[in-house]
Amino acid sequence: MTQHSFLGEVKDAVTPRATLLVLGVLALQLLFIASYVGALHDPKPRDVPFGVVAPQAAAEQAVARLEKLPGEPLDPRAVADEATAREQIMNRDIDGALIINPARTTDTLLVASGGGTVLATTLEKYLTTLEASQQRTVKTVDVAPASPQDFDGLSSFYLVVGWCVGGYLCASILAISTGARPANPRRAVIRLVVMALVAIVGGLGGAVIVGPILDALPGSVMALWGLGALITFAVGAATLALQGIFGIVGIGLAILLVVIAGNPSAGGAFPLPMLPPFWQTIGPALPPGAGTWVARSIAYFDGNDTTAALLVLSAWAAAGIAITLLAATLRKRRKGEALPSEVP
Repeated sequence: MTQHSFLGEVKDAVTPRATLLVLGVLALQLLFIASYVGALHDPKPRDVPFGVVAPQAAAEQAVARLEKLPGEPLDPRAVADEATAREQIMNRDIDGALIINPARTTDTLLVASGGGTVLATTLEKYLTTLEASQQRTVKTVDVAPASPQDFDGLSSFYLVVGWCVGGYLCASILAISTGARPANPRRAVIRLVVMALVAIVGGLGGAVIVGPILDALPGSVMALWGLGALITFAVGAATLALQGIFGIVGIGLAILLVVIAGNPSAGGAFPLPMLPPFWQTIGPALPPGAGTWVARSIAYFDGNDTTAALLVLSAWAAAGIAITLLAATLRKRRKGEALPSEVP
């Protein structure tokens, strides 16, 4: 009798729905470990866009030598002169450049630690070793230095992560409070409007914290505010869309996209050229990666090369709005069609 009661309690406590949710959480846990460790356990530069400035013959020899480095860490190309190399670095077309002076034994390496301190130091290490093998030395010049208060250039990444967390947590709370799937389009619109207001406030708060308060990031507070509002709303709208389609499971899918896939591929701890190919590919298409790229551009590169990333974030926001409203409309229509059949 006791055993029967205990089994009955177990069946009552562990419902099939709860079992599926627990299995889903277990899957997210394992995916989290696989994604973060897979992306970050062995960072190596791969095809880093890199310029070479030298007389034509010397430039061709240097490019050929850099192309043959084991593991293909660099993607070298000849650049006309130092001014062009600096301009391309500031435009984020290349991540570094070597200025070769055949008349001397010391060359100049241009880097941009604002784009990621780890990548800048890695380039310095590679080029110092390579130059030493040619009985030459190298002097490093930081064209876009990271702020002294921005350790390893991570502040922009953590700022974006904070905005993303605010987006999916706010959307989740809105859904859990009155049902994951909006009962009608009006409620879906209300959730989206609330999400927009939260995004505006959260974007401003994050920009002020990393700027005037902590002095962690230079750059325009207004530009960072706009970026923060866009990131927060894009993630929130996407979460609402997933919830509108899948219910509470949509929260898990949002975590999968933003946290598990998005954060390790964002180029935060290690810039994109140091990540494995899979994470290099997906990073720019996800909100954390697109947001981190724009935040660093605002802070250190005069806002250059942000169009593609802003379009990615805008696409997430637009798709989130459209799918949220469509899911609510279809749900209302199905409800309306079901009611007459329920009448005896």
